Amino acid sequence: MTPEEVASRLVALLPGVEVATGISGGQGYARTTVDVPPTNWRDALLAARDDAELVCDFFDWLSAVDELVGGFDVVAHLWSTTRRHGILLRTRVPRENPAVTSVVDVFPGAAWHERETFEMFGIDFTGHPGLRPLLLPPEFEGHPLRKEFVLASRVAKPWPGAKEPGESEAGGGRRPMRPPGVPAPGEWGTTPTPAGAGGVGEGPRGGTPARPARPPREPRAEREPRTSRPERPAGPPRADQGGEG
Repeated sequence: MTPEEVASRLVALLPGVEVATGISGGQGYARTTVDVPPTNWRDALLAARDDAELVCDFFDWLSAVDELVGGFDVVAHLWSTTRRHGILLRTRVPRENPAVTSVVDVFPGAAWHERETFEMFGIDFTGHPGLRPLLLPPEFEGHPLRKEFVLASRVAKPWPGAKEPGESEAGGGRRPMRPPGVPAPGEWGTTPTPAGAGGVGEGPRGGTPARPARPPREPRAEREPRTSRPERPAGPPRADQGGEG
């Protein structure tokens, strides 16, 4: 089936649903792209899996895209191992309280993908059997793949390129942004340590212990001149060397 035929078939399987279709990529990499409402997210994946013509039996991946004020696009890619075609399914959820139905019961392989998307973007997957952190420690705060999340590398130096959200158009490149509680680069390692902590904080760099000075090296003693070896006394001549009889 061509990408256009795949799109038409999926639209026919979702009667009464407002669906937008398109083609992403080109030539041998062309993919059918179908946008569905969040309420029909699970139904779209189920229809693509069970239809005798589509047979999208392989779950490839699931993630999200931060569209700022537009919300988040949840994206899943399915593949048919028998028909050799793929479908890129998308749905958009609002930025405030983003949530969509889990598809773990349709594709069990989506469990880890939904957990990662949950912790990286803060999108809730309703009905997921164990929506807990997958990659980040439990005490981590924030969602690193949201565009408003401040990257640690921007604390140390300016970031060239597009403006930060909220930055005026008249400014230069990206300015360094510092998360709450993170010291400025010039303050790192300068916090004095309480007394009695092994001398830490008393060094010239503030926070680095002073290294004791090395004692001066003693001058190397002059070596005595090597005496010549005594000559070894000559022994009697060997028979093969001849001599007096």
